[in-house]
Amino acid sequence: MPDTAMLQRLRDTLGEAGVLTDPERLAPYLVDHRDLVRGKAPAVLRPSSVAQVQAIMRLAAEYRVGIVPQAGNTSYCAGATPDASGGQFVLSLERLDKVREVDPLDAAISVDSGVILQRAQEAAAAAGLYLPLSLGSEGSCRIGGVIGTNAGGLSVLRYGMTRDLVLGLEVVLADGTLVSDMKKLRKNNTGYDIRQNFIGAEGTLGVVTGAVLKLIPVPLRRATAWVELAAGAPLPEMLALVRRESSDLVSSFEFITARSLALVAGADGRLKSGSGGVILVELSSSSQHLPIEELLEGVMGEVVEAGWAEDVIIAQTEAQRADMWRIRETIPEGEKHFGGSVKHDISVPLGRTVDFLAAGGAAVAAYDPALELSVYGHVGDGNLHYNVLVPPGEDRLAFTDRIGRELAPALYDIAIGMGGTFSAEHGVGRLKRGLLQHYADPGRYRVLRGIKGLFDPHGVMNPGAMVDPAEGLIAD
Repeated sequence: MPDTAMLQRLRDTLGEAGVLTDPERLAPYLVDHRDLVRGKAPAVLRPSSVAQVQAIMRLAAEYRVGIVPQAGNTSYCAGATPDASGGQFVLSLERLDKVREVDPLDAAISVDSGVILQRAQEAAAAAGLYLPLSLGSEGSCRIGGVIGTNAGGLSVLRYGMTRDLVLGLEVVLADGTLVSDMKKLRKNNTGYDIRQNFIGAEGTLGVVTGAVLKLIPVPLRRATAWVELAAGAPLPEMLALVRRESSDLVSSFEFITARSLALVAGADGRLKSGSGGVILVELSSSSQHLPIEELLEGVMGEVVEAGWAEDVIIAQTEAQRADMWRIRETIPEGEKHFGGSVKHDISVPLGRTVDFLAAGGAAVAAYDPALELSVYGHVGDGNLHYNVLVPPGEDRLAFTDRIGRELAPALYDIAIGMGGTFSAEHGVGRLKRGLLQHYADPGRYRVLRGIKGLFDPHGVMNPGAMVDPAEGLIAD
């Protein structure tokens, strides 16, 4: 447990508002987003400046105490939850919440890491620009967590993952050292690209306190289609066609199964599933002159002519488009209302998505043919959210544990065998640490351990998450 002298020094540094110890106020910070993991902490630390973050880390290094950075606490892998020892502090970024600058000429926004993603989007929009990070949790997730998990979302196909949008970072290291590289440069070939070490590191190497993010012109026109898929429709070939014939203006290419659609309350009765599910495809452009509506109509005509779609509905109004996206974005909520799901964040090469759907379905049926799947996701970038619904009447936590032990390994083996991975965009955290050990290439895992040991030699940064320098690979 932390020394009482350390707690007092933290209070002296952060003030009473910066150190929460009341059990009631601590509670929301100690449970993960999916209510699978509950931890303990002597206090939640709430710094309001970068200097205070540095002071926290110096004390943590001195006392050898674990610090768990936490942004919006929306991790699906318990990456921001302390362990049960009661010896780790939570460092909340919520008071580091300033938009520092929006630069229209450099098309960049500089923010504190505690800024909520939606607020950053709004600040960019106020300057006539667009932040192309779009997540279901954008109203609550914070920039630090988005960077820490290298978040993906709905527009990866067009704009890339978070790491593709980060121009500069400001990070406090485990010993309190400040690394400030808040440049807006698109080209900067001056040695190792240090910032990339911290993107996707889940707070295991340092505390991200600020970021410069790339902006783009605001999409003024969008064309959106709801495609009722025919059985056996070749999704990779369809995506290739749509990208080619639209001059790669595709910003989203989302897959929804009939079962996932049925989970959404109040779904428009006209928006049905085909026998092969649904593709929600959207083109976008910042130009007022490009006729993307006509372009989408022409492309969808080719999709129907190829026999890949039973019907296509092209949104005629913004309200109709919004309803299409509401259905897609509320599937996780629908799963929750049903009773929950066991989530598998699968990624495979684009050409193997249909193969995985077939092989994964066969593996689930062989395990228990009564199980129901909710499958949807960003097939445009090879990412499938392959979720097993909790059967009515079963305890969610017990079912999650059983599926994790007995069925998930088979699904991950299939994905790995196809050149894929067990974590496309949710990260590793605490829940998938064993999977990283098991599936990692030995050379790559050695590098991961080495980087962790270099940046955090005393193991104070988010201990228990992702990787431990003392661990080797799990024996087969």
